[in-house]
Amino acid sequence: MLIAGVDEAGRGPIIGPMVIAGIMIRDEDQNKLVEIGVRDSKMLTRERRQKLYYKILELSVNWTYQILTPMEIDQAVQYKRRTGIGVLNKLEAEIMAKIINELKPDVAYVDSADVDEERFRRMIMAKLTHKIEVISKHKADQTYPVVSAASIIAKVKRDSIIDEIKRVYGDVGSGYPSDPKTILFIKKCLERGELPDFIRRSWSTLDRVRREI
Repeated sequence: MLIAGVDEAGRGPIIGPMVIAGIMIRDEDQNKLVEIGVRDSKMLTRERRQKLYYKILELSVNWTYQILTPMEIDQAVQYKRRTGIGVLNKLEAEIMAKIINELKPDVAYVDSADVDEERFRRMIMAKLTHKIEVISKHKADQTYPVVSAASIIAKVKRDSIIDEIKRVYGDVGSGYPSDPKTILFIKKCLERGELPDFIRRSWSTLDRVRREI
């Protein structure tokens, strides 16, 4: 039996995209993921994630990822503000479904972005092109090794995108609103009147920094 795990990295930052990754392995190889030290990506150092990334790919039958740009995220958030209807979770579910459709596993485990795990599962199921079992759980990246593996893939891919931004623009920090380096970078951009397109306009952090200038 082939099982897939799907997870995202970068839902919360104000800088950079969200990356959603999926990985498929044989059911009997799940223990191998545990043996090599696969855990939720947030619990691992960057160096450890990088090493595990290649080991995970060696174990995989197939894998893929999708990038949700800051502009796409902004459109979803702004739509909710205008209409009161949340679409970011729906958009994430649609991308997860796209990944599952590409991998074609027998069972897919996903980290639920919605407070209602079953509702998130239904959103994914509505976009599937073939019948499979989908298991949607909160903190699935801490429960299912195959989802932990997907979270590592997503995080490594997002880190590489942030690295490229830093190569061009200098140190932007982690991209999270809690990072002083990130806030300082955004402040300098606003002071110059030049806001790069990798900064999410819909985040309230941006308004807060504007008020502080």
